[in-house]
Amino acid sequence: MNGILLIDKEPDWTSNDVVAKLKGILHQRRIGHSGTLDPMATGLLVVFVGRATRAVEFAEGHDKRYLASLRLGLVTDTQDISGSVLERRPVSVTGEELELALGRFIGEQEQLPPMYSAIKHKGRPLYEIARKGGQVERKTRKIIVHDIDVIGEKEGDFLLDIRCSKGTYIRTLCHDLGQVLGCGGCMSGLRRLEAGQFRVEDAHTIAQVQQYADLGRAEELLLPVDRLFSSLDSCIVTAEQERKLRCGNEIPTELADGDYRVYSASGEFLLLGHEEKGILKTIKSFFEV
Repeated sequence: MNGILLIDKEPDWTSNDVVAKLKGILHQRRIGHSGTLDPMATGLLVVFVGRATRAVEFAEGHDKRYLASLRLGLVTDTQDISGSVLERRPVSVTGEELELALGRFIGEQEQLPPMYSAIKHKGRPLYEIARKGGQVERKTRKIIVHDIDVIGEKEGDFLLDIRCSKGTYIRTLCHDLGQVLGCGGCMSGLRRLEAGQFRVEDAHTIAQVQQYADLGRAEELLLPVDRLFSSLDSCIVTAEQERKLRCGNEIPTELADGDYRVYSASGEFLLLGHEEKGILKTIKSFFEV
């Protein structure tokens, strides 16, 4: 069993919980994911099964899209409503003032990761240090926020549609936005809608995967791993060229320089390859060995 499985993650599950559950359902040892979601977050988690786990590194850099709920007037230690309350402040922010403040967060910027994160310091996740009341110096990270739209309000919270680069902490974005507005703020909800080319509308719940597995049809839910590279040109190699590539050799071609999806004459996706000066070499193989 090999391929990409789109999961609509439920609240209170960690991303690792999802992987562990799927290993049991699918009876597969090799399962991984790209783009960790916090336990309180829901939505799209891109999971890789079997040989497809070799593609995780190529999905990590994908842009993401989120629906976030912003609660103004509340500051917490985790920068979301799951944490301990540090401050409560009165709020008199209008929609126009919020829109104006959002403009300061569009584009390339430096973001300071929160203490409650999985980033490691001397081998320990920061959240372990934070839970014991500790603080360590963190370095800012370069992120890009492509767009933020206010799309409504729900129970007093503003709903934000956010498109951003990998590594962006939406919790921190909400916290920093509250500081700019002078009333404090935190994230009260988060749902991932997109990751690269993948959409939550095409994802499945764990319960749905279990239903398919019980019927012996779980493999029907998998997307082929080459879908991840659909923006690249493809090429087909001969049987002799395939033999050499399977042995880890480079092959001469007449392709233009660049990266390619490489297929056998029978249509099997073999590998991601890089062509340079008439020589095609393997970036990452996906055939079974």
